Amino acid sequence: MQDPLDITFGYSPCPNDTFAFHALMHGLVPTPGVRLSPFLADVEELNRRALKAELGLTKLSFHALAHVLDDYALLRSGAALGRGCGPLVVARAGAPAPDLSRVTVAVPGRLTTAHLLLSLYLGQPPVVEPLLFSEIMPAVASGKFAAGLIIHEGRFTFQQYGLTCLLDLGRWWERETGLPIPLGCIALRRGLGREVGLMLEAALAESIRRAWQEPAASRDYVLAHSQEMEPAVVEQHIALYVNDFSADLGPEGLGAVQEALARGRAAGLLPPSGRELTL
Repeated sequence: MQDPLDITFGYSPCPNDTFAFHALMHGLVPTPGVRLSPFLADVEELNRRALKAELGLTKLSFHALAHVLDDYALLRSGAALGRGCGPLVVARAGAPAPDLSRVTVAVPGRLTTAHLLLSLYLGQPPVVEPLLFSEIMPAVASGKFAAGLIIHEGRFTFQQYGLTCLLDLGRWWERETGLPIPLGCIALRRGLGREVGLMLEAALAESIRRAWQEPAASRDYVLAHSQEMEPAVVEQHIALYVNDFSADLGPEGLGAVQEALARGRAAGLLPPSGRELTL
């Protein structure tokens, strides 16, 4: 019998990922011929590792995907897209609204889709200071930065820090394009082959379906990685970011991804690529 192929799967400790991939990573979904090992890290850390093609299967920002298409192909399941779920630019409530083209903005990483969207909105890359996403709201609240770009559960909690929303980039994107906002995806290192990729694509989709069918099964795993989030916020996070596009991008989801990459390339923010986006 041939030994299984060992593949490291990088994903974030955020509730949408731990919820969606719990079944897959706990042996509840078969992956014939493949043995997956987890590597959990902040999405910008995963983005940086993808630049070196370190992980076989990984969560990525769509911004980062554009830079690694020679090495990675997009899978059609496991992605984070949607409506009403885009990044927000926040500032201290009551403070004069800053000029985002002139101030330094705290961002969750240069390779995040949030950074790409803000650059597209402004028509140029802003001056930024990358921080862990969990550090951005406290840094803006303290006055260290005039504005911060927040992602994940930040959209549910920013007011607790005395912050106000200056700009909803998801709403801007939807108004501009009519498409859902593409945030993150799962990508496979191309050298692992199409057959392995299609099998894992199906396994990811099955893991998500199992999560919906039995949400209690993943609860302990999700809460163990949720960085002391309130359970209600965890539930909001999952409901917003794990949706029909997560199980299958479909034509609309794939169209949104292609539009984001095309706009980024046209603006000179992303490199050109002759590679196919998917397997």
